[in-house]
Amino acid sequence: MESKKVLIIEDDVNIASLERDYLEANGYVTETEYNGSDGLKTALNDDFSCVIVDIMLPGMDGFEICRRIRKEKDVPLIIATAKKEDIDKIRGLGLGADDYIVKPFSPSELVARVSAHINRYERLVSKNGEASSEKNDIIETGSIKIDKPARRVFVDGKEIILSNKEFDLLLFLATNPNIVFSRDQLFDRIWGVDSFGETSTVTVHINKLREKIEKDMSKPQYIETVWGAGYRFCRL
Repeated sequence: MESKKVLIIEDDVNIASLERDYLEANGYVTETEYNGSDGLKTALNDDFSCVIVDIMLPGMDGFEICRRIRKEKDVPLIIATAKKEDIDKIRGLGLGADDYIVKPFSPSELVARVSAHINRYERLVSKNGEASSEKNDIIETGSIKIDKPARRVFVDGKEIILSNKEFDLLLFLATNPNIVFSRDQLFDRIWGVDSFGETSTVTVHINKLREKIEKDMSKPQYIETVWGAGYRFCRL
């Protein structure tokens, strides 16, 4: 099983090292950034199973990092704060953090919280085909607008007509941006594990979607092919 990857954004080297050591001892792969600006850049440019964010950081505070990450991605966010005031906890949760932990904390408690949130996130993705049940009804990225309840898609303000499977495939990818899914995973998710057919139908539907949403199929902006792995949706 592939190890889960956790990003630690913490300017205190000793605390960051302690978090890293305990997480890695429990099977996680970690990456550490020591200032807010670099932490945000890494969080947005790579895929992580969980992000731990300190509140007081040089360059950009943890509140702004949470707000910016949540705007782009659905990934478990845990804020670490040295303050015990409820206002910091409430503010962090209001900006999209999933949990908070107050310093000094037990490293084993941190590992337990990380594990719990990753497991919860994966159950939601598995059950709903979405990273969170709290998503908005409208997804907008670049020139694309997806109206989930109405099952309508617009490109540059003009509605395009999709088949049911095309819509389901686009919606699933768009609600899980920057995550690579294999053809087998997409076939199981959209057509169902009990469906008859071949995973090549995924490629056919991907190509049809690209014809309808991409300006240049030879250089797709939204649905990228990750050679040897599958496909991922990129939000612009």
